[in-house]
Amino acid sequence: MRNLFRAFLIVLPFVLLSCSSDDAMQPVGQQFTGDTVTFDLSAVSDAAISGNATFMENEDNSITVEIQLNGTNSGMHPAHIHFNNAAEGGDVALTFEPVDGSSGLSTTTFSTLDDGSAITYTEAVNFDGYINVHLSAEEQGTLVAQGDIGENDLTGQAKVFELGEKDVEGLMGTATIEERVNGEALATLKLENTPDGGMHPAHIHMNTVAESGDIAFTFNSVNGATGMSKTNVATLDDGENVWLC
Repeated sequence: MRNLFRAFLIVLPFVLLSCSSDDAMQPVGQQFTGDTVTFDLSAVSDAAISGNATFMENEDNSITVEIQLNGTNSGMHPAHIHFNNAAEGGDVALTFEPVDGSSGLSTTTFSTLDDGSAITYTEAVNFDGYINVHLSAEEQGTLVAQGDIGENDLTGQAKVFELGEKDVEGLMGTATIEERVNGEALATLKLENTPDGGMHPAHIHMNTVAESGDIAFTFNSVNGATGMSKTNVATLDDGENVWLC
């Protein structure tokens, strides 16, 4: 296996806390076992909105998920678990009760996915998926909040690499690599002063900047309007496995 990060010159430590097991409100009408896992939901279209989704195990083997968002005002916001991680995208696996914008709350109890297949609490909190909360039923292309769950959740181990100005004056930023529970990683590129409207290809190259080298890994292109790119990292472009350290 090859170390993914030796091509970067400046490394800064960075730690995020994402998933935790803690106490949660007992679901109404359910006999709650006390086991919970909470996953963070981050802002997407509105930076003022954030929250979490708490998975609770019930004695009848069902699961209750309570979504709590802060910063919502009104309206009903559809919410789902999707297959795969948020960087790669996937189909809907489970439909939640909509989040009430006035309270920021949604509570859903289930024991099967939308296709009727059974799911246990243990399988749910280790699911290969992510949560999307949408603006409305008519505007599901606009996301209010999003978060990876289960095996895609972040461990809190991360590195931040500085990306310095090169051929375009004022264009600089960071590349943040965060470890997932399943051993893969989320790579987030965040650039300042990107030209609006363009898509900017991005890669890791072998060797150092001074020596230069071939492409080792291809990121999802940076969106010029946001300066952002998110890419799941599992292997290099040649299929070789990578690791975070």
